[in-house]
Amino acid sequence: MTKRLYYGDNLEILRSREYFPDACVDLIYLDPPFNSNRNYNVLFKSESGADSEAQITAFEDTWHWGPSSEDTYDELILHAPPKVATAIEALMNLIERNQMMAYLVMMTARLVELHRVLKATGSLYLHCDPTASHYLKIILDTIFGPQNYRQEIVWKRAAGRAKGSQFAARTFGTDTDSIFFYSKQEDYLFNAVHIPLKDDEIEDKFPHIDERGRYNTDVPIFRQPSMGPRPNLCYEYNGVRNPHPSGWRVSKERLAEMDARGEIIWRTGKRPLRKSYHENYLGKPLGSLWADIPNVTGGKERLGYPTQKPEALLERIIRASSNEGDIVLDPFCGCGTAIAAAHKLGRNWIGIDITHLSIALQKYRLQDMFGLESGVDYEVIGEPATVDAARELAQDSANEGRYQFEWWALSLVRAKPVGGSAGSRKGKKGADAGIDGIISFFDEDEKGKKKPQKVVVQVKSGKVQSGDIRDLVGVLDREKAALGLFITLEQPSQAMVKEALIAGSYQSPRWGKSYRRVQILTIGDLFGGAGVDMPPQYASHQRAGRWKPEGKQRELV
Repeated sequence: MTKRLYYGDNLEILRSREYFPDACVDLIYLDPPFNSNRNYNVLFKSESGADSEAQITAFEDTWHWGPSSEDTYDELILHAPPKVATAIEALMNLIERNQMMAYLVMMTARLVELHRVLKATGSLYLHCDPTASHYLKIILDTIFGPQNYRQEIVWKRAAGRAKGSQFAARTFGTDTDSIFFYSKQEDYLFNAVHIPLKDDEIEDKFPHIDERGRYNTDVPIFRQPSMGPRPNLCYEYNGVRNPHPSGWRVSKERLAEMDARGEIIWRTGKRPLRKSYHENYLGKPLGSLWADIPNVTGGKERLGYPTQKPEALLERIIRASSNEGDIVLDPFCGCGTAIAAAHKLGRNWIGIDITHLSIALQKYRLQDMFGLESGVDYEVIGEPATVDAARELAQDSANEGRYQFEWWALSLVRAKPVGGSAGSRKGKKGADAGIDGIISFFDEDEKGKKKPQKVVVQVKSGKVQSGDIRDLVGVLDREKAALGLFITLEQPSQAMVKEALIAGSYQSPRWGKSYRRVQILTIGDLFGGAGVDMPPQYASHQRAGRWKPEGKQRELV
């Protein structure tokens, strides 16, 4: 199966030859987390000071100089290709140990592996903002070779006024990102991209209309002198001979065919011209400034992920540098825009992310857009498949196991997390007020009108007791929620089951059914196929629109 999601550190996963043998992917797109809206000076502050922990605001634990960064730096110096080791040592001498250097060290290690797994004809697109782009280009040149640098694409992400910074009074606003385009070698796959003319541009470029109503314009049929001579295109036709050695633009046979279709304009005493029709025009060749794709601001595509990119942007990259059936890799796949775009375009895909919250968002998106089911249409590697594996995840304190377990468990019932940020590995302590997740549904009020209701979800990975159920009942009363779900890793006690029964039932006016007001489900129950007994849910998260291949129109489902 060549459609896969991986949970875990992408460096460890990429280094696995079992998962990623040499030269196994056709296209790589990566948008590594980097928040330049924070205090830029903090990125370069030494982290050896006593107050440094309070000033680490830019990277949410993702990029922070510590033992992991130090170990990775040592590995690069000792084992990376000589040019890479030299470059990273030079950057260390220039920048020293701080968050920016942590970012560059960790990115260098990953880019070395990404270069290894890329096929000879493949390409890599690295999406970044100006905060570290100059450093990243040095690293990319070192790993891929400056001769394989193809372009810096400038994406104008803001459709209107540029967004200012904290220094707005003394700087210009920022409304662009950089996308560095590198190939593995000189002979690489590339499909030219053209931009169709807008309606108001057609008449300007094609001012004539023929008897069949087709827009056209007159263009030369002779080659320009600067093009150089082509002896095979130097001939006489219809009494006209090319006036200079460069010749006609087409062969004599092709010219005769065009003439028979009425596409040649013969002018007495003047050189003939050719009719160029709008219907045959591929469009304007795409340059390096992409100002026609605005950022995601709302609508059905917006999923609430902080760094979400528009599908049109990823579709353009994927069309340009891959063909149907090729493998697209996104090692920082977030909410899965690259994955969704690749699937729409008939590519295979691989995504990696370090949080279960992101993996859950992608699973929802793939189901909502395409009807894909995990374990059937694609694999998810790294998620717990047994109760013991779930317990191991919960106890992995080094990787914020408590939050990872919570987000993963919530995804089993499609509950929207509360108190978690999609771009962070941590939840917000104390912010949930006894609520870990929410599932929404519609019911009716006493007048028969549609009324939104919710299921409050709590997740426990440690020891549980009857008091936990009483606390959940209190949350239901406070929140005026219809139902409460208690997900537990450990088996509930008889006292807990009794407390859940005492909580009574919820009677649904719309569905004419009675549901246990408090329900307890173990991880083992969920693995066994059990689910929440509730009215049909309408939204546990911001849902992606269903994709219709025939017209590529989406509807909210």
